[in-house]
Amino acid sequence: MNKKLQDIFKYHEETKHAHSRYARSLGYMDWANQPNPFRSYKGAKVLELPLALEYPTPPYHLIFTDEIPSAPLVINSISQFLQFSMGIAAIKSNGVDDWALRCNASSGNLHPSEAYLILPPIDSIDTKTTISHYAPKTHSLEIINSYDLGMWKSLPKGAFLVALSSIVYREVWKYGERAFRYTQLDAGHALRSLQISAKTLGWKYTLVDDISDKDLAKLLGLSQKNRFNENENEIPDILMLVTPEEFCDKINFAQLLEYFPSTFNSIANSIAHNYQKWSLISLIEEATFSSRKKPKEQNTPCLQREPTQESKQVIMKRRSAQMMDKNKSEISYTQFMNLLNATLESFNQGENAVDLVIFVHNVATLQQGLYLFMRNKKHQETLADLMNASFIWEKIEENFYALNYSDYKIISKNISCNQDIACDGAFSLGMLSSFSDELLHYGEHRYKELYWECGAIGQQLYLEATSLGLSATGIGCYLDDSFHKLLGLQSNRFQSLYHFTVGRGLFDSRVLNKKPYEYRE
Repeated sequence: MNKKLQDIFKYHEETKHAHSRYARSLGYMDWANQPNPFRSYKGAKVLELPLALEYPTPPYHLIFTDEIPSAPLVINSISQFLQFSMGIAAIKSNGVDDWALRCNASSGNLHPSEAYLILPPIDSIDTKTTISHYAPKTHSLEIINSYDLGMWKSLPKGAFLVALSSIVYREVWKYGERAFRYTQLDAGHALRSLQISAKTLGWKYTLVDDISDKDLAKLLGLSQKNRFNENENEIPDILMLVTPEEFCDKINFAQLLEYFPSTFNSIANSIAHNYQKWSLISLIEEATFSSRKKPKEQNTPCLQREPTQESKQVIMKRRSAQMMDKNKSEISYTQFMNLLNATLESFNQGENAVDLVIFVHNVATLQQGLYLFMRNKKHQETLADLMNASFIWEKIEENFYALNYSDYKIISKNISCNQDIACDGAFSLGMLSSFSDELLHYGEHRYKELYWECGAIGQQLYLEATSLGLSATGIGCYLDDSFHKLLGLQSNRFQSLYHFTVGRGLFDSRVLNKKPYEYRE
C-alpha cells in the first residue's frame, strides 16, 4: 500500500466519532471569525445573470424521463441551470440576523463548494471561451479567464463544462479535523443539484475522468497560489461535461490547456481573518490530490413517479428539518419504497458503491426493525458473510431485506450523537460504502468519490421527500464504529460515510422566510 493510501486510512480512523470522544475540533464556535460563505474575485469581469424564478420548468416527475426537449445554450438557460442548482433558495431571518439557504444542501449551511463554468463563445457573454466563477450571492458570473479554444468543434453544439471545488476551511472552522468528510459530502450534494438542474433543461451530463486534479486546478486558476490567501486552500473536485444529447466519444481534454494564459487577472477574496491549523486536514488534502479512475458502469432503472409539482418548486422548497414531529411521523409503504428506489439513480457515474442500512420507525404495514436496501446486488454475498450471523435476511421485495425486527429508536438516536431527529421521523439510515476494496482497487481519489456518491444520495432523498410533502435532513454526527458494531462488521471493508433521516418536520414559526434576490426586483 502506498503512502497516500496509508494517510487516507489514518485520516478516516482518526476522524471517527465514538462514545468516549468526538473527532478533534476547536470545541466551541468562534463566531467572530466565522468564514464568509461567498467567494468573489476582485478584478474579474462581472456579468449579472437574469433571474430565472419566472421561467417555467417541467413537472418534477418528468425530468427523469426522456420527454424533456433540450434547451439551447443561451444566457437565460445558463442562468436557470445555476440558480436552481447552486443559487439561493430563500433568505431566513430572526428579526436581527439574515442568512441564506441554497438549493444545494450543505453541512451546517457552511457551503464549501464553489462552481465554475467553462463556456464556448456565447452571445451576451463573450466572443471567446470563458472560465467563470458563479457568485450565488448576486447570481452573477465572474469571468476570470477568456481565451481561444478549438475543442468545441469536436463537441455537440451547446456543450459546456462545469467544475466544482471546495474551500475546506469553511467547514474546518466548525468541525475541525472531520471537516474534509463534510466538504466532500457537500460536493456530492452540489453535483446532484447541478445534474437535477440540467435535467430540467433536457441536458445530459457525464463526469470527466481523464483530467487530473493537478490539471483541473490549473484550468480553474487554483494553482496560482499568489491569487489566494495561503490559509484558505481551495481544492479541485469535479469536472462535468454537459451536452444537449447523449455523447459518448472520448475527448482529449488536454486541449483545454492549449493556448492557456499562465496567469489570471483577478484576486480571490479572503473568507476569514484568524485560522485554525490542523495538520490532518493538510494530510488528507494532499493524499487525495490525484487522478480519477472511472469505475465500471452500472445500469440504473428509471423510477416511475406519480405526477407532482413543477421541478423548480421542489428544488426551491427543499429544506433541512431541524426537528421531526414524532406524533405524525408515519409515511406510507409506497412513499417509503419510492424514496429508496429513487436513490438507485442518484449518482449513476460508475458502479454503485453504497448500500443503505435503515432503521424503520414508522412506515405503514412495515414492522419496526433494521433493514438493508441493496443499491449494488454484488455486495449482498459479502455483506451476508461479514454481518451479524443472527440477521434473518428476509426478502421483502427486490433489493430490500429485513435484518432484524425490533424497536431501534433509542439505538438510532444514540448512534446519531444522541440526536432526537434520528428517531422521531419515519426512518433513518446509514450509507454503508464498500471502502477498503474500493480504495485499493481505484486509488486515492476514490476516497472523495465515495463521499460524492453519499452526498448525491442525500440530495436525491431531500428532493424526493420534498416532492412527497415530507421533510428530511442529513446527519453528519454519528458514532462510526458503534454503527459498524451493531451490524457485526469488524473490518474496514465497509464503512458508514453519511447518515440521513426522513419524516415530517417541525419548523420554527419565529423564523421569517424572505424571497431570494428581492433587491433585484
